[in-house]
Amino acid sequence: MTGIERMTSALVWAMAVIAIIFLLTPLVVTVAVSFGSSAVFTLPPPGWSLRWYERVWTTRGLWASLLTSVQIAGLATAISLVLGTLCAIALVRGRFAGRDAIATFLVSPLMVPGLVVGIAMLQGFKLVGLREAWPSLLVAHVVITMPYVVRTVLASLSLFDFTLIDAARTLGCSYGQALRKVMAPALAPAFLTSGMFAFLASMDNYPVSIFFTDAWTKTLPLQMLQLVEERPDPTIAAISTGLIVLAIVVLIIGDRLVGLRRLADF
Repeated sequence: MTGIERMTSALVWAMAVIAIIFLLTPLVVTVAVSFGSSAVFTLPPPGWSLRWYERVWTTRGLWASLLTSVQIAGLATAISLVLGTLCAIALVRGRFAGRDAIATFLVSPLMVPGLVVGIAMLQGFKLVGLREAWPSLLVAHVVITMPYVVRTVLASLSLFDFTLIDAARTLGCSYGQALRKVMAPALAPAFLTSGMFAFLASMDNYPVSIFFTDAWTKTLPLQMLQLVEERPDPTIAAISTGLIVLAIVVLIIGDRLVGLRRLADF
């Protein structure tokens, strides 16, 4: 290895370390503050305590908003898996003009700022008469989670050999059985990966959800924002730590079932 190559490699590693520190520092600070005894965000904390985690259990409106977020995220992910997979199959197997444009349109919510998507959907829902908070939230979250499914399943389908389905049918399987026994297992990693990212994206969404909530229907991020305005203490850090743990658990499950390297391939 030449001197220039060693210098380039060292520079790349240095930039990677700086990026990792930059991304992880807020998470470390949040976790540290959540275990502090001070009522204000102080580092280092004057002492260590679990008082803020105890307060989470008695925080008004928190558990109702958490239940709403879990219900919306679960249903939106399930619907997105079905619709996104059907769209991906149509894009891969179909022979029609404008396939690339349709594929780009389906993933466009990832490219457009969330506030723009929220305002556009708010106006669209008003035109069709959809004004209830819960159904509006569900439809909006399907729109913002389906791109994860379409993108991931589309990439997996592009590597799938569809002649295997024909082979299964010649061996006595019906078309439905061939899909269930041949295609579904091959796409299982894509389903798991896209489902995990869709669920986490829905749980964490704020800029779109803010347009479709009311006094009785709030998602967890909106409830956390209200708590920051009413009572800016480390209770928010404790809740955020719980969300960080949720993301870590999801990644561990994905690693055990699929593997992080394969997850990164999608």
